[in-house]
Amino acid sequence: MDLNVVKLTNFETEESSQEFLNKVNSKLLLDLSKSQIVENDEWIEMVEFSLPHLEKALTKEIKNIVTEEEIIKIELIKKVTVESVKHLSKNVNFVDRFNQKSGEVIPKKILNAYKEETFITYENRFLFSLIKLIEDYMYLREKDQETEYKGKNEKKANYHAEANYKKEKIKVNVEYISEKQIGVSKSSGTAERIQQIKKKIKDLKTTNVYQILAAKRVTLVKSPIKMTNVLLKNVHFQYALKLWNYLSDQMEIKDKAVKAGKMIEEKGITKKLVDEDIYLMNLIFSNKNIEEKLKGKRKNAIEDKKARKELTDNLIERIIELNPDLSDKELKQMITDKLLVMKTRNVISLKPIEDRFKERIDKYMSQAKEVRLK
Repeated sequence: MDLNVVKLTNFETEESSQEFLNKVNSKLLLDLSKSQIVENDEWIEMVEFSLPHLEKALTKEIKNIVTEEEIIKIELIKKVTVESVKHLSKNVNFVDRFNQKSGEVIPKKILNAYKEETFITYENRFLFSLIKLIEDYMYLREKDQETEYKGKNEKKANYHAEANYKKEKIKVNVEYISEKQIGVSKSSGTAERIQQIKKKIKDLKTTNVYQILAAKRVTLVKSPIKMTNVLLKNVHFQYALKLWNYLSDQMEIKDKAVKAGKMIEEKGITKKLVDEDIYLMNLIFSNKNIEEKLKGKRKNAIEDKKARKELTDNLIERIIELNPDLSDKELKQMITDKLLVMKTRNVISLKPIEDRFKERIDKYMSQAKEVRLK
């Protein structure tokens, strides 16, 4: 490539360039680092750590005692409770007969109140909902696995130089940044860990509590979580709550940037080349007539070429004028013969010099041999 900046140096002497470089006081810092955006597997660690606590919380089988009430026929009642009597006193329409003598009341229907244990508690519903949340989160992560992660190789350079040259104080500050996007292959270990989590989730879904809640199609709990005594005081439920909060906040996947590399001071050939580049920069800014200089040089080269062509044309025209009967073939042969004579003459003119040089070398080698023999 025919660079103008290189042509510009032809107008300067080697001494002037060296003088400038000797007065440059510079510092070059390089940062050749790799900054890769890699998949965030922090969530996997959170889930793996919390699953044992989730399992223990499910097997704890927290129950509530609830009172169930229903209106049934009197023939079906097994035990008349205080609640049954109170309800009948308020609902006399259920009375069938009343014996005034004995005071006996015979109802047609009566309230049957009984107590029953149930697993449909807020705490169990929370665990059930957390398992669903983990499955949804894993689905998003696996879908994200289909997208290629991006990373980048980054090169940075900071250059500072000062020079006192020809009564001028020159300061230069240059920042160079280069970034190259690269694809980052995903680790197969992440997919394997997700499969292990799936197996453990499948085992949790076989527990008694989960099966009962799934059969009842219980309503899922939503944030904010109601802080019951169990959630506040039971350590396994505390870890389950931490996992709930983490996954809820991290539904939008966030990748991590990992950077490897450090800043170093370059003092070798790279710094020397940049110093020379600063010399070229100084030539550009200190020359006021750059365009005229470059145009002038090109113009001289064009003019020299044009002059040689005109001279050659004139010589050929003169030969034809002196030899009007000369054919094209004879003209070409005449020029060829003359060119051969000129080249031979140049070779012959060098022959005496070569002979003289060979004579001197032979004499020197002969003297050197005699010295070794002595």
